[in-house]
Amino acid sequence: MSAMKYYALYKPFGTLSQFTDEGGNPGLSHILDVDNDIYPVGRLDTDSEGLLLLTNDRRVNNELLNPNKAHWRSYLAQVEGEVTEEAIMKLTLPMVIRLKKKDHKTLPARAEKLDVVPGLPERIPPIRHRANIPTSWIRLAIREGKNRQVRKMTAHVGFPTLRLVREGIEELTITGMQPGEIKELSKEEFFTSLNLRLRP
Repeated sequence: MSAMKYYALYKPFGTLSQFTDEGGNPGLSHILDVDNDIYPVGRLDTDSEGLLLLTNDRRVNNELLNPNKAHWRSYLAQVEGEVTEEAIMKLTLPMVIRLKKKDHKTLPARAEKLDVVPGLPERIPPIRHRANIPTSWIRLAIREGKNRQVRKMTAHVGFPTLRLVREGIEELTITGMQPGEIKELSKEEFFTSLNLRLRP
């Protein structure tokens, strides 16, 4: 049995959360050179950026993706329009969004408007800029990972997401990292920062 390895990747915009190419989009094999048994834990949409975990420790998948365990995932979202305090409040409350042709009621979330633009690397390509429409940045933390959930939530309160970056899961973040950068973590660092409590 090969040694367990744990990685944090800053997934760039336009890259799939899988190693193979699909639908004209590049897979992770274009930016990563890791052992064949390493795989992503969960996924980030192709048009989203930020933290993606990779490991060959299959226990991690169940621990992080099991909805009963409810780990916090934090996102930075650039939204269209001048976001209101009312919208921020609505984002913290359960709401019904449409997922796979079914209604889903979200769990309570954490949300705040950011007064300062976060110091993220430029997105390539950049979002389309429209001079007559302002944008805002918010931080939104959720305990679920439903498909396109953050985008559906911000649209639900009237502020569509233009750029979405997953900044962290629990206490593990992409702070100081660049798109395409991968960082290997020790088992202790990985488990502690993600608040995982697995037996050795």
